[in-house]
Parts: sequence; structure tokens; C-alpha cells
Amino acid sequence: MPDPATFDLAQMILGALSGVLVGFTLGLVGGGGSILAVPLMVYLVGVPQPHVAIGTAALAVAANAAVGLANHARAGNVRWPCGTTFAAAGVVGALAGSTLGKSFDGDKLLFLFALLMVMIAGVMLLRRGQAGDPAVRISRENAPRLLGYGLGSGAFSGFFGIGGGFLIVPGIVAATGMPMINAVGTSLVAVTAFGLTTAANYAWSGLIDWPLAGLFVAGGALGSWLGMKGAQRLSATTGRLNSLFALLVLAVATYMLYQSASSFGWVS
Repeated sequence: MPDPATFDLAQMILGALSGVLVGFTLGLVGGGGSILAVPLMVYLVGVPQPHVAIGTAALAVAANAAVGLANHARAGNVRWPCGTTFAAAGVVGALAGSTLGKSFDGDKLLFLFALLMVMIAGVMLLRRGQAGDPAVRISRENAPRLLGYGLGSGAFSGFFGIGGGFLIVPGIVAATGMPMINAVGTSLVAVTAFGLTTAANYAWSGLIDWPLAGLFVAGGALGSWLGMKGAQRLSATTGRLNSLFALLVLAVATYMLYQSASSFGWVS
């Protein structure tokens, strides 16, 4: 990656457009921000160091998730007690996971990241027909599940340097049984918290490109609003939002697996 001061116009445009796409997916499905942000930074914008791409993505996704959270909150889609309980446990996991993740080879992290995405996509496709309970509240029954899924999602989120929405949304649905539209809005509480925790850890090690993060955030503000509007329309049909989430994850995972296999010399 060139020095930030030498960014050309094409790189700035690509960074901003990438932010729009990242913000849109966060607002639409509550996940996919870092699923897209990391490969966009590495393969489109041209960040050569995976750890810098991961750290910068974590910061940009956290900021874009906060914008998306505000949009969903205004629309009444956020279940705050469930979201804050999940996020509180997850921050602990994210701190431990991000500390461990910095010591692993960056290319191997991206490969493992893609494998995990394939597994999550399969789970979401299996659950696509479940409508959920829109009146769900935190209780003695689901609170332990929220804490357990939160801790695990946070650990994976920090280890792979991602906002974690693609783990958080399925985790919240599994723990509470809430509808997908509410899981999307509620997940952004944890996505913001996880992303900030991971970004702070990477920033401490100097692994964030601040100008690039700024471009992503600027584009993401528009994308988040558009994504939230799309999520409300899709949620009217049972399973459609779940299926879209899963297919997005699977498509990007397939591309990342191919790129990783190429870098390891497994394919020509």
C-alpha cells in the first residue's frame, strides 16, 4: 500500500465505493461488513499487508455499524437488552481473540476466515424458513445462551479481525428466536462493540491505515441507510432475508478460498 499522502484519485474512489458497499451490507443483513471490507482492501484497493487490511476493516466496520445501528433503532428494529448482553460477553472474547490473531500468519487467517464463512452460510440456509418471535425479551432461559454465543462470537470476531456480524446474527437468532429483521438491527450493537475492541488492539500495534478507514466510513454512511431500507422490504417475506445473507457469505467465501489457494500455490 502506498503512503497515504500519495493516494491517487482512483484509489480514493475505490475506497469510498467500497465503503458504500460495506455500509449497505451492514444495514441490509447486519453482517458482511468485514466479509467484504477485508477482501476489498486486499484485492481491490491494494493493501499488501493482511494485518493492516484487517485492522483498518475493523475500524471502518465499527463506525459504519454504528451508523446502521442508529438507522435501525429509529425504525424500532433493535432489542437493546439482548444486544447489550450479547455485546458485553463478546467484547471479552474479541479482546482475547484479536490478541491471538495478531500472532498468526495473515494469509492463513484469511483462508480460515473463508472456511468459517462457508459453515455459517450452510446454517443460515437451513434456518431460512423460521419466522421468529418479534416480541422476544431477555429472560432467565435465553440470557445464558446470549452470554455463551456472545463470548464465542467475540472470540472468533477478534481472531479473524472482523466486525462479526455474520457470526452475531446467527448467534442472536439461535439464542433468542427473534425474527431476522430484529436480529439484524440488534446485531449492530455487538458489531460496533466488537469492531472497536479489535480496532483498538490493532491500532495499538500500528496496523491501521487511517485515511483509508476514513474513506470507508464516509461511503458507508450512505450505504447503511440504503441497506436498512432494503432490509425492511425483504423482511416482509419469510426466509428471503436469511437466504440473501447466506448467499452473500457463500459467494465471498468462495472467492476468498480461490485467492488463498492461489497464494499457497494450490491452483495456478
